Amino acid sequence: MGAGLRKRWGGQPAWVRWTLAVYLIGFLVGTRTHVLDVARDGIHAYAMFPQVPLQVFFVSLVVLDPLVIVLVGLVRREGIWLAGAVMVLDVCGNGWGNRHWLHDDPPQLLRLLPLTLFGVFVVASVLPLQRAAHIGGAAPGGPTPRRRS
Repeated sequence: MGAGLRKRWGGQPAWVRWTLAVYLIGFLVGTRTHVLDVARDGIHAYAMFPQVPLQVFFVSLVVLDPLVIVLVGLVRREGIWLAGAVMVLDVCGNGWGNRHWLHDDPPQLLRLLPLTLFGVFVVASVLPLQRAAHIGGAAPGGPTPRRRS
């Protein structure tokens, strides 16, 4: 599998490799953050958010972030899509959960800037990556391999 993975990464255009590497670094940071939060405070790590769905989502990132890392590391189309979906939900969830800062202490919103910038980068790059990456044996712009029914 090592040689196949090396070939899969080596067959990508340079900008695709760099973009995927940024995804991996960003999601590694996210994994570290969420794992440490949950290890420290358990399932109540995000109790500062009164909305239970936000709490559940942020705890679920302990699983979703590493899943993105594995799928992106394997250069899987699903990983790119999942990265985009996770970042949309993460940025929106943080924005919604921390909206009280707009009135209470607006400069605190700057803490969300790195997450927001990474989220914008991921979302802006999902479609170009899907089009340019050599995934599943299909060359960019070439025919998609047929699936057996």
